[in-house]
Amino acid sequence: MGPMHWLLDAQVSVAGSPVLVREIVGNVFGLASAVLGLRRVVWAWPVGMVGNALLFTVFLGGVFATPQAHDLYGQAGRQVFFFAVSVYGWWRWSRTRRLGVVPDRGAVAPRWATGRERLVLLAAAALGTAAAYPLLAALGSWGPLPDAWILVGSLLATYGMARGWVEFWLVWIAVDAVGVPLLLRGGFYPSAAMYLVYGAFCVWGFVSWWRTSRVLRPARAPIPPTYTEAVA
Repeated sequence: MGPMHWLLDAQVSVAGSPVLVREIVGNVFGLASAVLGLRRVVWAWPVGMVGNALLFTVFLGGVFATPQAHDLYGQAGRQVFFFAVSVYGWWRWSRTRRLGVVPDRGAVAPRWATGRERLVLLAAAALGTAAAYPLLAALGSWGPLPDAWILVGSLLATYGMARGWVEFWLVWIAVDAVGVPLLLRGGFYPSAAMYLVYGAFCVWGFVSWWRTSRVLRPARAPIPPTYTEAVA
């Protein structure tokens, strides 16, 4: 059995239920991406994209003949959108890192979103979930309402990370709170476990970025105009 064939077909038993190795590997890449994101390292984006590709096949259980056989179209679809948004995040962080305009040499300078940005975020969350729900229900997604929020919330959190908003960690926590029970009911145990880990990790990430935003704030005034261009 070659490495690729093994990755696609290999299974392990978790609590008496079969689980694909690629679900475990995909979530490990996701966690690695989160750790790198907390540290504001550009590699967070390509590492996460590998996990997105693997998990896309996992959540289309009926299509790819996974043990769960549930099609979570929202979960699968968000991997595609993650991949697309990650291209933007990779470009944005790479440019900022290359310009060297963040005082501590990070790839992004954490900041709180403005009042207008928060309103846009809330409106996008509400309208996006309302639009995604009937679509996922029509497609036959399992658990369409929570799946809709997980899809929309994940995209907003990823975009917020690319922009350097401290609040993106809070959006992830809200996604995890909905995702854990949904994944447990669907039998996606490694993903449910990783959501729990992500939830705790997001609290840590939120505190870390909050502190960093306070440290960098006094240093922002003397930074040349190129800094504004880099984060616009």
